[in-house]
Parts: sequence; C-alpha cells; structure tokens
Amino acid sequence: MTVLDDLDGKIIGLLAEDARKPLTEVAGQVGLSTSAVNERVRRLVAQGVIRRFTLDASPEALGLPVLALVWAAVPHAREAAFRSFAASHPGIVECHHVTGVWSYLLHLRVADLAGVETFLTELKSEDLLERSETMLALSTVRSAPWVPR
Repeated sequence: MTVLDDLDGKIIGLLAEDARKPLTEVAGQVGLSTSAVNERVRRLVAQGVIRRFTLDASPEALGLPVLALVWAAVPHAREAAFRSFAASHPGIVECHHVTGVWSYLLHLRVADLAGVETFLTELKSEDLLERSETMLALSTVRSAPWVPR
C-alpha cells in the first residue's frame, strides 16, 4: 500500500484541478523545487496513484446531452460478458458493481432518448440483462473529477 504525505496530496489536488498546470507552478504552490515535484509525480505515476492525465470535455458540446442512469440486474452466467461489454462500450461513462437488488449502476451518455432505447435493446439482444430501471438526469449540479482535499 502506498503511503502519501501531505505534499503528495497537495500535488495530486493541484494536478486533478488542472493536469496541464506547469510543474513550476505546482512547485511554487507546495513549496518544493520543480525537480522535487517532478520526482514526486513520477513516483506517484509509477505507484499507480496517478492513473492518467486527461481532459474534461463537455458531453453536450460533443452531441451527447442525455445522461441516463441505468440500474441493471445481470444474469449470473453472463456477468463476465457483461463486464467486457461495459468496459468497451463507448456510451458508458461509468460502470459500478453495486450492492443491493441491482448488479450494476451504469452512467450512459447518448444523443437522445432513442439512444437509451437502442442501448437497452443491445443489452437485451446480447442476453446481458435480466431487468433494468433507467432514470434520466434532468440537470447536473456537480460533475468533476475527484480531488483530494
């Protein structure tokens, strides 16, 4: 298990807010040299603490304004196939294995309601769905990468 100190947490927080922030700026904000911050970032990447550097694009601008939350019960015998499907489907933004009466919670981004129906039909045609419940997000109050505080 990786043990992080307060400086690692501050560095991660700053880069989570803006992955393009220059390391010189990060160094100034945490009180270390640029080379020390660079070495910490390399270590955090090597240890798998920092998994990737990415950007946050607007789904609406990309033509995917509908966010559907799909609770799915998956046939036990088809669970591996479902997981493979979910890991590779371009519309699935998140897939969580959950406790309770459902097997998974999916966050699905699509262009319109027909896209939700097409997605559910695809799951059913692959025999990956016992039952489901779908909710549509009317608006989003907060959507952000997790930033340690």
